[in-house]
Amino acid sequence: MNPALAHARSRNLPWAAVAAAVVAVATAVFTRERVDVPDFRHLVDYAVPVAAVVPVAYAVVLGTTLHTPMADLEHVSARPVSLYRRLQLVALTLFATVLSALPLAFGLPVEVFAVSVRNAAGYLGLAVISARFFGSGLAWLLPLATFGPTLLLGVSADNTPEWWAWSIHPGTSPGALTLASLFWLAALLLPAPPPSPEDRAES
Repeated sequence: MNPALAHARSRNLPWAAVAAAVVAVATAVFTRERVDVPDFRHLVDYAVPVAAVVPVAYAVVLGTTLHTPMADLEHVSARPVSLYRRLQLVALTLFATVLSALPLAFGLPVEVFAVSVRNAAGYLGLAVISARFFGSGLAWLLPLATFGPTLLLGVSADNTPEWWAWSIHPGTSPGALTLASLFWLAALLLPAPPPSPEDRAES
């Protein structure tokens, strides 16, 4: 079997892709809707398009493909899989970009599409980082752990996003783009977890 295909099948990529596509279709249906950001500290009136929020769902769904039941075998495989892990992140990001483009056919403004792509890349980067440090089964942890505070505390008293709430910034924000890019690049360059002592003994 082709190594790339085997890598994809061992991580249930087809099923995750179908689930993410369903989310994208739902996003397209509700393209013109907005999500209120209810800051707990201030009385604010701030809302973001649904398409700007959905990328965290892409990261959670597609992040499930970072887990494989054959991780121990990969540690001792004759062919290193670090390249496939990096290619997987690139492929997931491209797929999330395609899904983010679907609402364009339903009237999504181009600037919101740019925000959606930025957020998808940033949250996917966080998912990979989370999988590396907390275990592949917890790839969802960092995306949701950053998304929650963003919705609840991400708007300042002057009704503008806090600097750290990068995912609700407009597409023209260089700071938000920088943070999302750093998360993605860090995930791309992050080394694979070292094999356990048992894996080394088997090798």
